Amino acid sequence: MSIGIAYTRALSPRLAECELSHLNRVPIDLGRAEAQHADYEAALAEAGFEVKHLPALPDAPDGVFVEDTALILGRHAVITRPGAESRAGETASTAEALAEAFTVHRLAAGTLDGGDVLRIGRTLYVGRGARTSDEGIAALAGTAGPLGFAVVPVEAGGCLHLKTAATFAGPDSAGNPVLVYHPDWVSPDLFAGVEPVAVAEPDAANVLRAGDRLFVSSQAPRAAEMLAGRGFEVVLLDVSELHKAEAGLTCCSLLAPA
Repeated sequence: MSIGIAYTRALSPRLAECELSHLNRVPIDLGRAEAQHADYEAALAEAGFEVKHLPALPDAPDGVFVEDTALILGRHAVITRPGAESRAGETASTAEALAEAFTVHRLAAGTLDGGDVLRIGRTLYVGRGARTSDEGIAALAGTAGPLGFAVVPVEAGGCLHLKTAATFAGPDSAGNPVLVYHPDWVSPDLFAGVEPVAVAEPDAANVLRAGDRLFVSSQAPRAAEMLAGRGFEVVLLDVSELHKAEAGLTCCSLLAPA
């Protein structure tokens, strides 16, 4: 029996044309990226999730990064307004697919990428930046507030999304709720009720809690060792080709608990 659903989308053959904000464009090996994405989906299945594929969008270079197109809040799905104009067409297929299982809401104004939204309990911390505007944050507050969520704007600089700079790992073996963060990009003082744990490797702050497992990029071995030492069941995943597209582990799925 699955512990939930993991929504993913196949890579576009145009992945190399992806939007970039903070990295220089370098060649992406599409075949290797597809193999890494398949391993990612297999790891989600092994963690207990049923993997469901959103409709393929071959002409959307960033379409694989489904996290940016929606937020899943209990039995509700909030369809976002991605900040990159080239990604505007991605949300319709996400909304159609999620409507089968969730009450769907759509933001009415501004821009907001799902990668800028960090959920800790009933609080949604939202990174204000190039992809997410004040109008988008206000629209999210208007939608999520009635659903029982507080929305807190935060500042994160030098990286694409808030969840590039910080992610919620969940409780460690001692029961401490752990925030993994990169000190150059975000201040841990912005987050309440968590123990901040600093990491220095560029791809280390974006970790993904999947059931009882914690996915960590293989490009961040020191962080992986530290988190394993705290009692997390760490799974190292190689997503090095997707990192070239400014992606992290959270970017490629929408997780919905059963």
